[in-house]
Amino acid sequence: GRLPDSIVQPFLQLDQSGGIQAEYVWIGGSGLDLRCKTRTLTKKISSVADLPDWNYDGSSTGQAPGEDSEVIIKPVRIFRDPFRGGDNILVLCDAYTPQGVAIPTNHRAPAKAIFDQGLEHKPWYGFEQEYTMFEKDGKTPFGWPQDGGFPGPQGPYYCSVGAENAFGRPIVEA
Repeated sequence: GRLPDSIVQPFLQLDQSGGIQAEYVWIGGSGLDLRCKTRTLTKKISSVADLPDWNYDGSSTGQAPGEDSEVIIKPVRIFRDPFRGGDNILVLCDAYTPQGVAIPTNHRAPAKAIFDQGLEHKPWYGFEQEYTMFEKDGKTPFGWPQDGGFPGPQGPYYCSVGAENAFGRPIVEA
């Protein structure tokens, strides 16, 4: 289960004495899961170039055979960590063999190689986020009628605008 915030918060508020936590994140073996591990660094990081490569056991994630299981993760982008706060960071990584070859689930590396061939075109793309938040009962979608009925037709809710249509927007924006 999940630890109550009353237990977690005191640890998140500990003095880090100038050090930071860097949460390295990469795509796992299914290609649909995320993996991560935390590295403690002695100073604030201002550039991805300041971060060391790291490694993990790819046989545990389905990304390498047991007899040759080392996978190298190379930082490609950093973001402020919204969960730990402070100077802590999330580190998005690409995964490679020790010989420097992108592993099969590393789709970003070959995509970047293609994009880099046409930088003058300035590609523009984004992600569509689709998810459902639920009421505390774990069954009723957030914002749906409490009597068990259904909301009106999808039209006003799709790419919605306005508090009467965008249920939970303050949570998403937090």
